[in-house]
Amino acid sequence: MKNFRFLSVIAVITGLLLMHSCSEEFLEITPNGALDAQVLATYEGVDALLIGAYAMIDGVSSNGFGWESASSGWVFGSIRGMEANKGTDSGDQPDINPLQTYTETATNPYLNIKWRSCYEGISRANSTILTAGVALENDAIDQADHDLLVTQARALRGVYHFWAWKVWADRSTGMYIPYVDETTDVKLVTNDVDVRPMIIADLEAGTDLPTDMKQIGRFNKTVCQVFLAKAQMQMYGDYSTADALLATVISSGTQPAGGAIGLMDNYGEVFDASMRNDIESVYTVQYSVNDNSGGWNAGRGEVLNFPYKSGTSPGGCCGFFNPTQDFVNSFNTVDGLPMIDLAAQTYSYNTVMVTSDQGIAPADPYTEFAGELDPRVDWSAGRRGIPYWDWGIHTGQDWIRDQTYSGPYSPKKQVYKQSQEGSLTEVGNWTSGYTANGYRMIRYADVLLLKAECEAMTNSGDLGFALVNQIRLRASNPAGFVMEDDGVTPAANYVINQYLPGAFANTAAAMHAIMFERKLELGQEGHRYYDLQRWGTVVSELQRIMAYEVTMPWSNLLYAGQSIGPEDVNFPVPQRQIDVSNNILQQNR
Repeated sequence: MKNFRFLSVIAVITGLLLMHSCSEEFLEITPNGALDAQVLATYEGVDALLIGAYAMIDGVSSNGFGWESASSGWVFGSIRGMEANKGTDSGDQPDINPLQTYTETATNPYLNIKWRSCYEGISRANSTILTAGVALENDAIDQADHDLLVTQARALRGVYHFWAWKVWADRSTGMYIPYVDETTDVKLVTNDVDVRPMIIADLEAGTDLPTDMKQIGRFNKTVCQVFLAKAQMQMYGDYSTADALLATVISSGTQPAGGAIGLMDNYGEVFDASMRNDIESVYTVQYSVNDNSGGWNAGRGEVLNFPYKSGTSPGGCCGFFNPTQDFVNSFNTVDGLPMIDLAAQTYSYNTVMVTSDQGIAPADPYTEFAGELDPRVDWSAGRRGIPYWDWGIHTGQDWIRDQTYSGPYSPKKQVYKQSQEGSLTEVGNWTSGYTANGYRMIRYADVLLLKAECEAMTNSGDLGFALVNQIRLRASNPAGFVMEDDGVTPAANYVINQYLPGAFANTAAAMHAIMFERKLELGQEGHRYYDLQRWGTVVSELQRIMAYEVTMPWSNLLYAGQSIGPEDVNFPVPQRQIDVSNNILQQNR
């Protein structure tokens, strides 16, 4: 985890070589010191290496990985899934533009940085495993300690491979990423084999971990069961195996430090930085601030994703990650239910456009949207006229860097409260967007919806009906609505109800509801594109959304003339990685 980094620092002295001449003898000077596995082959040394492997769980490190590879998935999961526009203006971070418009090439720097981030984590996990073996041989650690350390490293290795697989693999063959373990010759490794069995084996190993790891940031049995369930669903469509794993998590799972898991009472509290490790956190990536790391332990991957107006809005930079109109319209309701047809598996929510202040200056009159809305909309997107955490009313256009390019909405879920500035944000950096608001990588609502999906796909139980309604019941709690300044008046016309008996008449109807509920509940959290991959709907769903988005005055600048095809179900293998492999690695398209 990020906050483990400052627990241990490993210094290696390789010697100081002084050159006195250009003789050949200079080339043969033996270093005064060299690092080998023996140096770190102690419990403390192996655990320090393991902490380094955990440190890559947010996708960020001082090796040059940052927002390009953030594990929160805001670029590869949410922007690619059309929940959000890149935001900001056309010239800032332009390499995101082709990723958003499905026109990227293999030379896109974001792809190479994402690849390097995944394999850096894998390399660190393998170093942990190798050094643990040396420590065991030397009797520096006992078998129990060895197994506990190595099992965590294997689970991490499985997760990092799984992330890479979702980005680059072919869904049918499982090929196009290399699997690298502690025995692999990296000069010879290929990406033309099915790596799914090895990934599953690593994740299965993690399910042998204890439920109570004594530290909130480490993997435990529950965390690994969820990752394994996700991998079985994503890579094999094995819903039966996943269903059993998720049932165990729901019945007896715990947080890594042994705490209970469940739904929080109020939806908005889930994203409050002060509650980042509360009951809904099955696994939260730990961020910390003001710890002398210069912000490296903070939420560096999300540092761009704050409203832009300096001095009067959170972060003060940089205007990225603005929700799409389609995403906001998704929260339209009729009699408290989504505007979707479960029997026909169709959508009508875009027939009612949630009005915005697009093109309306902050000083000009503005009428807020009066239609029925799911209350989760105003925890998922900042809208003009609606209170934005404790920062006051979102005033619209002056919170947006370039409304004509990125639209009228602001991100919200990862944003801190004004009252938390200085305590849960980094002090003295170029932006207060370095926060301790850890990324909720796995939250309990996600587990419930995955379980509902398994029930629907295996035609078991009530096809996920009760689980979906459990999610909707929590969202309907008025105590969790965004309120006006008086604290008692809902900020908009919030109307949400549970599905009626009989609504989930068959698997198709149930899945239509479940897929949409994941969008409403987990929107802007980096899951959407990968969900569409799993369901085989990347092309059809994103074509549908693009056809609507292109009618927006801002999105027309982004999507005009673009299309989505089968090649867009994954990303091209980075050309840089093919080059450094001497063309051993193959392109996936």
